[in-house]
Amino acid sequence: MIKRIAAAAVLLTTAATGCGDVGAASSGTGGGDGGGGKALTVFAAASLTETFTALGKTFEGSHPGVKVRFNFGGSSTLAQQITQGAPADVFASASPATMKTVTDAGDASGQPQVFTKNRLVIAVPKDNPGKVATVRDLSRPGLKVILCAVQVPCGAAARTALDAAGTEVEPASREKDVKAVLTKVGLGEADAGLVYRTDAQAADGKVTAIEFAEAAKAVNDYPIVEVAKAPNGALAGEFIGLVLGERGRAVLARAGFEAP
Repeated sequence: MIKRIAAAAVLLTTAATGCGDVGAASSGTGGGDGGGGKALTVFAAASLTETFTALGKTFEGSHPGVKVRFNFGGSSTLAQQITQGAPADVFASASPATMKTVTDAGDASGQPQVFTKNRLVIAVPKDNPGKVATVRDLSRPGLKVILCAVQVPCGAAARTALDAAGTEVEPASREKDVKAVLTKVGLGEADAGLVYRTDAQAADGKVTAIEFAEAAKAVNDYPIVEVAKAPNGALAGEFIGLVLGERGRAVLARAGFEAP
């Protein structure tokens, strides 16, 4: 009963805010199940937006009448929504720690499987006004740096990487997910931000990515699992199979993700 009440609250909040900090994406965006067909609901880390949207279209193409609906956002927020009873079929997280929130609550069906890895880069505006060259430059006085919130995987990875570099950074702001950091940097609202390599690559030249060695100390594993009591469990298993299979690996590799 508590979970049902919580789920209703989550859904009402989402509806009232236009999906809040989590957007729907795919050819089945926000429009129900497409005239009586089935709908598969996937909760996925924001950094998977481009790759999972592409895989969702592939899945729809091989499953006539099925619409894939995505809930993209910070993994910690998505995990919380699932444990509060929000209806989902699949959860793909940007870290094992946020996945553990779901498994510890008994809301996962089976064991999560790591399907890819990702690492951080320094994102700067195209003209690099802050003249950033290394990760240690991020501690320079007067430089405006933004990071992900500490509770989301990109924020936790940033802390680990900065610690490995022996660099202290006082961010100008902490954002809800990696896409929010990337957007601000791309708009020139910050001199630099730590984002995933894949997000910088997907920015289509709006930012410049600077690799740094200490990012190797904070590589994120991405696990995926079917959600317990998934409304469409059979479809959930097939979608996970697509992600883990050759097609999924190829799409992820092209986007800059690393093999698990």
